[in-house]
Amino acid sequence: MYQAPLPEEYVSRSPEETRRKIQDAKAALGSRVVILGHHYQRDEIIEHADYRGDSFKLAKDANRHPDAEFIVFCGVHFMAESADILTPDSMKVILPNLAAGCSMADMANLFQVRSAWRQIEEIVGSGSGSRPALVPVTYINSAANLKAFVGERGGTVCTSTNAPMAVKWALDQGDRLIFFPDQHLGRNTGAKLGYDPDADMCVWDPFKPLGGNSPEQLLSSKFILWKGHCSVHQRFTVEQVEIAKQADPQVNIIVHPECPIEVVRLAPYVGSTEYIIRTVTEAPSGTSWAVGTEINLVNRLANENPDKKITCLDPMICPCSTMYRIHPSFLSWALDSILAGNPVNVIEVPPKVKHFAKLALDRMLSLI
Repeated sequence: MYQAPLPEEYVSRSPEETRRKIQDAKAALGSRVVILGHHYQRDEIIEHADYRGDSFKLAKDANRHPDAEFIVFCGVHFMAESADILTPDSMKVILPNLAAGCSMADMANLFQVRSAWRQIEEIVGSGSGSRPALVPVTYINSAANLKAFVGERGGTVCTSTNAPMAVKWALDQGDRLIFFPDQHLGRNTGAKLGYDPDADMCVWDPFKPLGGNSPEQLLSSKFILWKGHCSVHQRFTVEQVEIAKQADPQVNIIVHPECPIEVVRLAPYVGSTEYIIRTVTEAPSGTSWAVGTEINLVNRLANENPDKKITCLDPMICPCSTMYRIHPSFLSWALDSILAGNPVNVIEVPPKVKHFAKLALDRMLSLI
Protein backbone atom coordinates (compact mmCIF):
# COMPACT_ATOMS: atom_id res chain seq x y z
CA MET A 1 0.00 0.00 0.00
CA TYR A 2 1.07 3.58 -0.60
CA GLN A 3 2.46 5.54 2.34
CA ALA A 4 2.72 9.31 2.03
CA PRO A 5 6.05 10.83 3.12
CA LEU A 6 6.38 11.87 6.73
CA PRO A 7 6.11 15.53 7.69
CA GLU A 8 9.52 17.19 7.73
CA GLU A 9 9.55 17.64 11.51
CA TYR A 10 9.71 13.85 11.97
CA VAL A 11 12.38 13.34 9.32
CA SER A 12 14.70 16.02 10.69
CA ARG A 13 14.75 14.85 14.31
CA SER A 14 17.78 13.09 15.76
CA PRO A 15 17.38 9.45 16.88
CA GLU A 16 17.54 10.51 20.53
CA GLU A 17 14.93 13.23 20.07
CA THR A 18 12.64 10.78 18.26
CA ARG A 19 13.09 8.28 21.07
CA ARG A 20 12.18 10.91 23.67
CA LYS A 21 9.11 12.02 21.69
CA ILE A 22 7.87 8.42 21.52
CA GLN A 23 8.32 7.99 25.26
CA ASP A 24 6.51 11.24 25.98
CA ALA A 25 3.59 10.40 23.68
CA LYS A 26 3.30 6.91 25.10
CA ALA A 27 3.24 8.28 28.65
CA ALA A 28 0.58 10.84 27.72
CA LEU A 29 -1.60 8.20 26.09
CA GLY A 30 -1.28 5.77 28.99
CA SER A 31 -3.73 2.87 28.89
CA ARG A 32 -5.42 4.21 25.75
CA VAL A 33 -2.77 2.59 23.56
CA VAL A 34 -0.95 -0.75 23.37
CA ILE A 35 2.16 -1.09 21.21
CA LEU A 36 2.96 -4.48 19.68
CA GLY A 37 6.43 -5.22 18.27
CA HIS A 38 7.22 -8.18 16.04
CA HIS A 39 10.46 -10.01 16.79
CA TYR A 40 11.91 -8.95 13.42
CA GLN A 41 11.65 -5.25 14.23
CA ARG A 42 14.77 -3.23 14.95
CA ASP A 43 15.74 -2.68 18.59
CA GLU A 44 14.77 1.00 18.38
CA ILE A 45 11.16 -0.15 17.93
CA ILE A 46 11.20 -3.13 20.29
CA GLU A 47 12.23 -0.97 23.23
CA HIS A 48 8.87 0.82 23.06
CA ALA A 49 6.73 -2.31 22.65
CA ASP A 50 4.38 -3.41 25.42
CA TYR A 51 4.49 -6.90 23.92
CA ARG A 52 6.86 -8.55 21.49
CA GLY A 53 6.29 -11.80 19.68
CA ASP A 54 5.55 -13.49 16.37
CA SER A 55 2.48 -12.61 14.32
CA PHE A 56 0.10 -15.03 16.04
CA LYS A 57 1.26 -14.30 19.59
CA LEU A 58 0.88 -10.56 19.02
CA ALA A 59 -2.62 -10.97 17.57
CA LYS A 60 -3.56 -12.71 20.84
CA ASP A 61 -1.68 -10.14 22.96
CA ALA A 62 -3.81 -7.41 21.39
CA ASN A 63 -6.76 -8.83 23.34
CA ARG A 64 -5.04 -8.50 26.71
CA HIS A 65 -6.24 -4.92 27.05
CA PRO A 66 -9.89 -4.87 25.93
CA ASP A 67 -10.35 -1.36 27.30
CA ALA A 68 -7.57 0.13 25.17
CA GLU A 69 -8.68 2.39 22.33
CA PHE A 70 -5.74 1.78 19.99
CA ILE A 71 -3.40 -1.03 19.02
CA VAL A 72 -0.26 0.26 17.30
CA PHE A 73 1.05 -2.79 15.48
CA CYS A 74 4.75 -2.55 14.62
CA GLY A 75 4.77 -5.39 12.12
CA VAL A 76 3.44 -5.75 8.58
CA HIS A 77 0.04 -5.31 6.97
CA PHE A 78 -1.37 -8.84 7.32
CA MET A 79 -0.54 -8.80 11.04
CA ALA A 80 -2.47 -5.58 11.60
CA GLU A 81 -5.39 -7.10 9.67
CA SER A 82 -5.37 -10.20 11.91
CA ALA A 83 -5.36 -7.97 14.99
CA ASP A 84 -8.34 -6.05 13.63
CA ILE A 85 -10.21 -9.31 13.00
CA LEU A 86 -9.52 -10.72 16.46
CA THR A 87 -10.10 -7.60 18.58
CA PRO A 88 -13.36 -5.85 19.53
CA ASP A 89 -14.78 -3.26 17.13
CA SER A 90 -14.18 -0.62 19.80
CA MET A 91 -10.40 -0.97 19.25
CA LYS A 92 -8.67 0.69 16.33
CA VAL A 93 -5.58 -0.97 14.87
CA ILE A 94 -2.86 1.30 13.45
CA LEU A 95 0.03 0.30 11.20
CA PRO A 96 2.67 3.07 11.48
CA ASN A 97 3.82 2.65 7.87
CA LEU A 98 1.37 1.38 5.26
CA ALA A 99 4.28 0.35 3.03
CA ALA A 100 5.19 -2.38 5.53
CA GLY A 101 3.78 -5.32 3.61
CA CYS A 102 4.92 -8.93 3.21
CA SER A 103 6.35 -10.25 -0.03
CA MET A 104 5.21 -13.78 0.84
CA ALA A 105 1.62 -12.70 1.44
CA ASP A 106 1.69 -10.75 -1.83
CA MET A 107 2.62 -13.93 -3.75
CA ALA A 108 -0.93 -15.28 -3.36
CA ASN A 109 -3.37 -12.62 -4.50
CA LEU A 110 -7.06 -13.39 -4.48
CA PHE A 111 -7.54 -13.22 -8.26
CA GLN A 112 -4.86 -15.88 -8.78
CA VAL A 113 -6.20 -18.01 -5.93
CA ARG A 114 -9.76 -18.01 -7.28
CA SER A 115 -8.49 -18.96 -10.73
CA ALA A 116 -6.40 -21.80 -9.30
CA TRP A 117 -9.33 -23.10 -7.25
CA ARG A 118 -11.57 -23.25 -10.34
CA GLN A 119 -8.92 -25.02 -12.40
CA ILE A 120 -8.15 -27.58 -9.71
CA GLU A 121 -11.83 -28.34 -9.05
CA GLU A 122 -12.33 -28.99 -12.77
CA ILE A 123 -9.74 -31.76 -12.43
CA VAL A 124 -10.39 -33.25 -8.99
CA GLY A 125 -14.12 -32.52 -8.69
CA SER A 126 -15.92 -31.18 -5.66
CA GLY A 127 -15.86 -34.42 -3.67
CA SER A 128 -18.48 -36.94 -2.62
CA GLY A 129 -21.04 -36.48 0.13
CA SER A 130 -19.71 -34.36 2.96
CA ARG A 131 -16.07 -35.07 2.07
CA PRO A 132 -14.59 -32.38 -0.21
CA ALA A 133 -11.97 -33.20 -2.81
CA LEU A 134 -9.97 -30.10 -1.84
CA VAL A 135 -9.50 -28.31 1.50
CA PRO A 136 -7.71 -24.94 1.70
CA VAL A 137 -5.15 -24.14 4.40
CA THR A 138 -3.41 -20.78 4.61
CA TYR A 139 -0.46 -19.76 6.71
CA ILE A 140 -1.24 -16.86 9.02
CA ASN A 141 1.27 -14.89 6.91
CA SER A 142 -1.43 -14.07 4.36
CA ALA A 143 -3.84 -11.26 3.53
CA ALA A 144 -7.23 -11.05 5.21
CA ASN A 145 -9.07 -11.66 1.95
CA LEU A 146 -7.17 -14.94 1.45
CA LYS A 147 -8.04 -15.98 5.01
CA ALA A 148 -11.67 -15.17 4.17
CA PHE A 149 -11.49 -17.23 0.97
CA VAL A 150 -10.22 -20.16 3.03
CA GLY A 151 -12.79 -19.68 5.78
CA GLU A 152 -15.70 -19.51 3.33
CA ARG A 153 -14.60 -22.83 1.82
CA GLY A 154 -14.34 -24.71 5.07
CA GLY A 155 -10.57 -24.38 5.52
CA THR A 156 -8.33 -23.12 8.28
CA VAL A 157 -5.43 -20.82 9.02
CA CYS A 158 -2.26 -22.27 10.54
CA THR A 159 0.87 -21.01 12.25
CA SER A 160 4.35 -22.43 11.96
CA THR A 161 3.70 -24.07 15.33
CA ASN A 162 0.38 -25.76 14.67
CA ALA A 163 0.83 -26.44 10.93
CA PRO A 164 1.06 -30.24 11.51
CA MET A 165 -2.26 -30.21 13.40
CA ALA A 166 -3.89 -28.03 10.71
CA VAL A 167 -2.66 -30.30 7.91
CA LYS A 168 -3.83 -33.45 9.72
CA TRP A 169 -7.21 -31.81 10.27
CA ALA A 170 -7.51 -30.81 6.60
CA LEU A 171 -6.69 -34.32 5.36
CA ASP A 172 -9.23 -35.75 7.79
CA GLN A 173 -11.83 -33.48 6.19
CA GLY A 174 -11.00 -34.01 2.52
CA ASP A 175 -8.99 -35.89 -0.09
CA ARG A 176 -6.21 -33.33 -0.53
CA LEU A 177 -5.28 -29.82 0.52
CA ILE A 178 -4.01 -26.69 -1.13
CA PHE A 179 -1.53 -24.82 1.05
CA PHE A 180 -1.00 -21.03 0.78
CA PRO A 181 1.25 -19.09 0.40
CA ASP A 182 4.55 -20.64 1.57
CA GLN A 183 5.51 -23.79 -0.27
CA HIS A 184 8.39 -24.50 2.13
CA LEU A 185 6.26 -24.57 5.29
CA GLY A 186 3.75 -26.78 3.50
CA ARG A 187 6.44 -29.16 2.21
CA ASN A 188 8.29 -29.35 5.53
CA THR A 189 5.05 -29.95 7.41
CA GLY A 190 4.00 -32.75 5.06
CA ALA A 191 7.42 -34.38 5.26
CA LYS A 192 7.30 -34.18 9.06
CA LEU A 193 4.01 -36.09 8.93
CA GLY A 194 5.53 -38.81 6.74
CA TYR A 195 4.42 -37.71 3.27
CA ASP A 196 6.83 -37.93 0.34
CA PRO A 197 7.62 -34.50 -1.15
CA ASP A 198 8.16 -36.07 -4.57
CA ALA A 199 5.27 -38.54 -4.70
CA ASP A 200 2.62 -36.80 -2.60
CA MET A 201 3.15 -33.12 -3.40
CA CYS A 202 3.09 -30.79 -6.38
CA VAL A 203 3.70 -27.05 -6.65
CA TRP A 204 1.14 -24.66 -8.13
CA ASP A 205 2.75 -21.86 -10.13
CA PRO A 206 0.02 -19.25 -10.72
CA PHE A 207 1.77 -18.04 -13.89
CA LYS A 208 1.56 -21.40 -15.68
CA PRO A 209 -1.40 -23.34 -17.13
CA LEU A 210 -2.71 -25.77 -14.49
CA GLY A 211 -0.03 -24.34 -12.23
CA GLY A 212 2.63 -26.16 -14.27
CA ASN A 213 1.10 -29.58 -13.52
CA SER A 214 -0.58 -32.35 -15.46
CA PRO A 215 -4.11 -33.47 -14.48
CA GLU A 216 -2.55 -36.74 -13.29
CA GLN A 217 -0.22 -34.89 -10.92
CA LEU A 218 -3.10 -32.94 -9.38
CA LEU A 219 -5.18 -36.08 -8.95
CA SER A 220 -2.37 -38.05 -7.31
CA SER A 221 -1.15 -35.27 -4.97
CA LYS A 222 -2.24 -35.01 -1.35
CA PHE A 223 -0.58 -31.57 -1.11
CA ILE A 224 -0.87 -28.80 -3.69
CA LEU A 225 1.69 -26.21 -2.58
CA TRP A 226 1.33 -22.61 -3.70
CA LYS A 227 4.57 -21.31 -5.20
CA GLY A 228 5.38 -18.70 -2.57
CA HIS A 229 8.23 -18.19 -0.14
CA CYS A 230 9.73 -15.91 2.49
CA SER A 231 12.48 -13.80 0.96
CA VAL A 232 14.53 -14.04 4.18
CA HIS A 233 14.21 -17.74 4.94
CA GLN A 234 14.67 -18.90 1.36
CA ARG A 235 18.19 -17.46 1.49
CA PHE A 236 19.45 -20.17 3.84
CA THR A 237 21.36 -22.96 2.11
CA VAL A 238 22.95 -26.36 2.63
CA GLU A 239 26.35 -24.78 2.00
CA GLN A 240 25.82 -22.33 4.88
CA VAL A 241 25.02 -25.23 7.22
CA GLU A 242 28.13 -27.11 6.11
CA ILE A 243 30.35 -24.04 6.59
CA ALA A 244 28.94 -23.47 10.09
CA LYS A 245 29.66 -27.10 11.03
CA GLN A 246 33.19 -26.91 9.63
CA ALA A 247 33.88 -23.74 11.59
CA ASP A 248 32.51 -25.25 14.82
CA PRO A 249 31.83 -29.02 14.95
CA GLN A 250 29.86 -28.51 18.19
CA VAL A 251 27.48 -25.92 16.73
CA ASN A 252 23.74 -26.48 17.03
CA ILE A 253 21.79 -25.69 13.87
CA ILE A 254 18.32 -24.26 14.44
CA VAL A 255 16.11 -23.00 11.61
CA HIS A 256 12.60 -21.84 10.84
CA PRO A 257 10.31 -24.19 8.83
CA GLU A 258 10.00 -21.52 6.14
CA CYS A 259 13.51 -22.58 5.06
CA PRO A 260 13.98 -24.96 2.08
CA ILE A 261 13.57 -28.62 2.94
CA GLU A 262 17.22 -29.39 2.15
CA VAL A 263 18.23 -27.04 4.97
CA VAL A 264 15.54 -28.28 7.36
CA ARG A 265 16.71 -31.89 6.90
CA LEU A 266 20.17 -30.92 8.15
CA ALA A 267 18.92 -29.05 11.22
CA PRO A 268 18.38 -30.94 14.49
CA TYR A 269 16.18 -28.07 15.70
CA VAL A 270 13.33 -26.73 13.56
CA GLY A 271 10.47 -24.51 14.71
CA SER A 272 8.66 -21.21 14.88
CA THR A 273 10.17 -17.91 15.95
CA GLU A 274 8.92 -18.47 19.50
CA TYR A 275 10.41 -22.00 19.46
CA ILE A 276 13.78 -20.68 18.31
CA ILE A 277 13.83 -18.04 21.06
CA ARG A 278 12.81 -20.51 23.75
CA THR A 279 15.24 -23.22 22.65
CA VAL A 280 18.26 -20.94 22.44
CA THR A 281 17.41 -19.04 25.63
CA GLU A 282 16.97 -22.23 27.66
CA ALA A 283 20.08 -23.94 26.23
CA PRO A 284 23.05 -24.60 28.53
CA SER A 285 25.62 -21.87 28.99
CA GLY A 286 28.60 -22.21 26.66
CA THR A 287 26.65 -23.80 23.79
CA SER A 288 27.02 -22.59 20.23
CA TRP A 289 24.11 -21.87 17.87
CA ALA A 290 23.85 -21.07 14.17
CA VAL A 291 20.37 -19.69 13.57
CA GLY A 292 18.42 -19.69 10.32
CA THR A 293 16.05 -16.76 10.71
CA GLU A 294 15.87 -12.95 10.45
CA ILE A 295 18.97 -11.04 11.54
CA ASN A 296 17.34 -8.56 13.96
CA LEU A 297 16.06 -11.49 15.99
CA VAL A 298 19.41 -13.32 15.82
CA ASN A 299 21.30 -10.25 17.00
CA ARG A 300 18.83 -9.71 19.84
CA LEU A 301 19.22 -13.34 20.91
CA ALA A 302 23.00 -12.93 20.92
CA ASN A 303 22.81 -9.73 22.99
CA GLU A 304 20.38 -11.24 25.50
CA ASN A 305 22.35 -14.50 25.84
CA PRO A 306 26.01 -13.43 26.19
CA ASP A 307 26.87 -16.79 27.78
CA LYS A 308 26.34 -18.52 24.42
CA LYS A 309 27.80 -18.13 20.95
CA ILE A 310 24.94 -17.18 18.63
CA THR A 311 25.43 -16.40 14.93
CA CYS A 312 23.30 -16.18 11.81
CA LEU A 313 23.64 -18.90 9.18
CA ASP A 314 23.54 -16.31 6.42
CA PRO A 315 26.77 -14.25 6.33
CA MET A 316 25.08 -11.62 4.13
CA ILE A 317 22.89 -10.68 7.13
CA CYS A 318 19.57 -10.15 5.36
CA PRO A 319 16.90 -8.29 7.37
CA CYS A 320 13.21 -8.43 6.60
CA SER A 321 13.10 -5.34 4.41
CA THR A 322 9.38 -4.70 4.85
CA MET A 323 9.54 -4.98 8.65
CA TYR A 324 12.39 -2.47 8.50
CA ARG A 325 9.98 0.13 7.10
CA ILE A 326 8.59 0.67 10.60
CA HIS A 327 11.13 3.34 11.48
CA PRO A 328 10.90 5.07 14.89
CA SER A 329 9.89 8.25 13.09
CA PHE A 330 6.74 6.51 11.81
CA LEU A 331 5.94 5.22 15.30
CA SER A 332 6.32 8.75 16.69
CA TRP A 333 4.03 10.15 13.97
CA ALA A 334 1.39 7.47 14.63
CA LEU A 335 1.34 8.15 18.37
CA ASP A 336 1.19 11.92 17.87
CA SER A 337 -1.76 11.49 15.52
CA ILE A 338 -3.69 9.69 18.28
CA LEU A 339 -2.86 12.48 20.74
CA ALA A 340 -4.09 15.03 18.22
CA GLY A 341 -7.40 13.19 17.86
CA ASN A 342 -6.79 12.33 14.21
CA PRO A 343 -5.38 8.76 14.11
CA VAL A 344 -3.60 7.81 10.90
CA ASN A 345 -3.24 4.48 9.05
CA VAL A 346 -6.19 2.79 10.74
CA ILE A 347 -6.53 -0.76 9.39
CA GLU A 348 -10.16 -1.75 8.89
CA VAL A 349 -11.00 -5.14 7.37
CA PRO A 350 -14.36 -5.03 5.51
CA PRO A 351 -17.21 -6.75 7.43
CA LYS A 352 -17.74 -9.67 5.00
CA VAL A 353 -14.01 -10.36 4.77
CA LYS A 354 -13.72 -10.10 8.55
CA HIS A 355 -16.57 -12.59 9.05
CA PHE A 356 -15.12 -15.37 6.91
CA ALA A 357 -11.51 -14.69 7.91
CA LYS A 358 -12.55 -15.03 11.56
CA LEU A 359 -14.14 -18.41 10.75
CA ALA A 360 -10.77 -19.61 9.47
CA LEU A 361 -8.90 -18.11 12.43
CA ASP A 362 -11.37 -19.63 14.90
CA ARG A 363 -10.79 -23.05 13.33
CA MET A 364 -7.07 -22.49 13.83
CA LEU A 365 -7.58 -21.56 17.46
CA SER A 366 -9.54 -24.79 17.99
CA LEU A 367 -6.49 -26.76 16.79
CA ILE A 368 -4.02 -25.22 19.25
